[in-house]
Amino acid sequence: MSALMRDTLNPGSAEDNMGFPYAPEGWSLNDVEESALEQGVSLTEDHWQALRALQEYYARHEDHDTPPRVRELHDALDELFHSQGGIKYLYEMFPGGPVAQGCILAGLEPPAGSSDKSFGSVQ
Repeated sequence: MSALMRDTLNPGSAEDNMGFPYAPEGWSLNDVEESALEQGVSLTEDHWQALRALQEYYARHEDHDTPPRVRELHDALDELFHSQGGIKYLYEMFPGGPVAQGCILAGLEPPAGSSDKSFGSVQ
């Protein structure tokens, strides 16, 4: 569904998700904040940046026949946060794994295999 159509059908939703142009339908900042608290994650600007990146990655790949691969997401996040310490820093941010927990908080279906400890989940 296009952003214009979504905004027309759900007035106010775009305002609620300001800064998240690729947010999936039904995703809200308030829900993420509550979920993060339940998971013991204190959201920082870097968390929000990672969630935006995951949402954009999924949006750019939604027309492909295959869903995003764990390794691609893992590597993309590692590159995005390279200056802060890369994947090590991401595991500090997302103790449940940058791919698995990040996708869940971003309102996305984690890719198959994301619970594998070597690719994005430490739980």
